[in-house]
Amino acid sequence: MAQYVGAVDQGTTSSRFIIFDKRGRIVALDQKEHEQIFPKPGWVEHDPMEIWRNTQDVIKGALAKAGIKGTDLASIGITNQRETVVVWDANTGQPYYNAIVWQCTRTHEICKELMKDGGQDRFREKTGLPIATYFSGPKIKWIMDNVPEAKKALEAGTAMVGTMETWVIWWLTGGPKGGAHVTDVTNASRTMLMDLKTLKWDQDILDLLAIPRDSLPRIVPSSDAETWGPTMEDGPLKARVPVCGALGDQQAALVGQTCFEVGEAKNTYGTGCFLLLNTGHEPVISKNGLITTVAYQRSDRKPVYCLEGSIAIAGALVQWLRDNLGMINDAPEVEELASKVEDSGGVYIVPAFQGLFAPYWRPDARGVMVGLTRYATKHHIARAVLEANAYQTKDIVEAMNKDSGVDLRALKVDGGMVQNDLLMQFQADVLDVPVTRPKVAETTCLGAAYAAGVAVGFWDSFHELRENWAEDKTWKPNMDPEARAKGYAGWKKAVERTYGWEE
Repeated sequence: MAQYVGAVDQGTTSSRFIIFDKRGRIVALDQKEHEQIFPKPGWVEHDPMEIWRNTQDVIKGALAKAGIKGTDLASIGITNQRETVVVWDANTGQPYYNAIVWQCTRTHEICKELMKDGGQDRFREKTGLPIATYFSGPKIKWIMDNVPEAKKALEAGTAMVGTMETWVIWWLTGGPKGGAHVTDVTNASRTMLMDLKTLKWDQDILDLLAIPRDSLPRIVPSSDAETWGPTMEDGPLKARVPVCGALGDQQAALVGQTCFEVGEAKNTYGTGCFLLLNTGHEPVISKNGLITTVAYQRSDRKPVYCLEGSIAIAGALVQWLRDNLGMINDAPEVEELASKVEDSGGVYIVPAFQGLFAPYWRPDARGVMVGLTRYATKHHIARAVLEANAYQTKDIVEAMNKDSGVDLRALKVDGGMVQNDLLMQFQADVLDVPVTRPKVAETTCLGAAYAAGVAVGFWDSFHELRENWAEDKTWKPNMDPEARAKGYAGWKKAVERTYGWEE
């Protein structure tokens, strides 16, 4: 009997494969970064074939590290960077263009055109989303408008469209040899093309964007007892393993954190920062700049919805400090640099590199560093980088409290940056609530593994998974209320300085 479940985490900067045991503990992990392609300011792309090659490599790598075979896995789950989209030839698997990444702002003019009739909230009632460059639908239209070969193939029915979990699942289950062309409800809900209540592609929006329905994947539950197909024996697993779990990365983290009750929330600090609040079986349409999205769905059950606050630049701001400014050699060094000072010395950094996401939705914004004096040093700038992540999260929590009518009482956290004690303490301080890190911080991959494992009976139910969750560390607020209010007021002033930079 298979003793493990595997999960692919196809992220914004890297792809990973993690193998978990029945207790949700990591048995082995392998990871490989892929190139970030910036053809023009504000444009972000990935090479889909590089990502597929890396995915195969990390699967082989993790199996080798664990000393096990593909046949030891009960099932495979996928989690992925959401909204990033690719169009490829159904017969060869070759992409017509690079994957357009969720951070990319090239669809600004398309979005402006869509907003002329009905404004930014034109589709919010149906999709739960504002019109924004963030989402996949306008990216597909851009490819059709600018890549003639892709448009011709899509109209002829010989091309496929998908977000990154669709791309990986298709290849894992056979690719051109009959691979499954599916997307789970959480990823479909990020395209701006799916009706939140019916969980089907909305024909009116497809017609408006001129996207052929047949090119889109079939929408399936996140954890599907009717598995989408097995992996191929000539593939990286060298075995036929059911592929039956998929969740967008932030929803996967919500599942991995076992936030199954209404009112439970988690925040992931990765390339971006994403706070999700479980709202139950009915979608709550935000009035305060948040996104309404599908949290997860099990086979033959009602979907669970959540409110989400999406921040484009979080860990990527630390990467910018490392790669663009050369102030640090490795990301963890930012904490050491920042810890040399008591505060940011009045310096604020607002990383609106691709505009501002929730709750502002200002594509005209660009990044600023304000409050500079001769007193400011690299230590203050490093501290301001960390504080920016905490303040952006506070913006989301303020909006979430208004939408839900309930004040957040505690926050579960995960992602690469939660190992930064200084940041986590400051987060607790500015939110004035306890912040808790679980023992298994790789909750995104764990959530995808849970979805796939529950589908095949490796775990009996999502609620059984609560027994696997364990606290590693909790940070409690320890900041003077006056200092908290003053610091946040300065942040809000800094955010206002980002507005209107781009026409």
